[in-house]
Amino acid sequence: MSVMIAGRPVGPGCPVYVIAEIGLNHNGDVEVAKQLIDVAADAGVDAVKFQKRTPELATPPHMRDVVRETPWGAMTYLEYRHRVELDREQYIEIGDHAMLRGLTWFASPWDEPSVAFLEALNVAAYKVASASVTDLALLRTIAGTGRPVILSTGMSTLEQIDAAVAALDADERLIVLHATSTYPMPASEANLRMIPVLAARYPDVPVGYSGHEPGLQISLAAVALGATAIERHITLDRAMWGSDQAASLEPRGLERLVRDVRVIEEALGDGIKRVQPGELAPMAKLRRVRA
Repeated sequence: MSVMIAGRPVGPGCPVYVIAEIGLNHNGDVEVAKQLIDVAADAGVDAVKFQKRTPELATPPHMRDVVRETPWGAMTYLEYRHRVELDREQYIEIGDHAMLRGLTWFASPWDEPSVAFLEALNVAAYKVASASVTDLALLRTIAGTGRPVILSTGMSTLEQIDAAVAALDADERLIVLHATSTYPMPASEANLRMIPVLAARYPDVPVGYSGHEPGLQISLAAVALGATAIERHITLDRAMWGSDQAASLEPRGLERLVRDVRVIEEALGDGIKRVQPGELAPMAKLRRVRA
């Protein structure tokens, strides 16, 4: 079973779908967002993803008045959330830039008004953040759009994932990503063997991996284990301000990731044993007994 996103099939037997998660790493700056889109396009990814919130709804009440230091001075967490949100015109600008660079773009809505906001922009798909797995009302709203859905599964039990999959009710439009929501994530928490477990649990749903580790090895191992999509945060510089920057790939790292993903998916082959063309000459030279 494959899922179509803007005309691109995602699933077993298809090229791995590589998503560059810009998220909030633009820090509310459209020019930084466009630079990150350029980084993603130059690396050869398939899509870029953002995050959309209605700050008053998406910010937990106990966090709203917490004061934090930011590059724009001390402000409450709610004020910070407003500061980094992009408005409709800004999304149109970055969406146009992504399309001009040949990339699909979409976002993670964190609340129901954000779904309406993104619907008005005709996004290609929706991504459900791990934090939203248990928000079944939000999931049903997303399902109601009829668009493809990518579901991350960090900080969730299998029972919670089952409930989310049922609420989305979108087997022919659903992609599930194994994830661990630690930033940055140590190898000991990756638990990549969950990829085949999820694939067996949801046999008609493509399964991929959303990574928050600092390097490349774990994401590449996920491809070897059958991940049909890979999502990684990207940044211009891991030293930039922001909670996701340290768990993100810089431009050179993203280029290497895409390069190595393509090598691995080619190397996996089809699982049918045959004599390869390159073996014919060695076989003629080295095999003493003919079959």
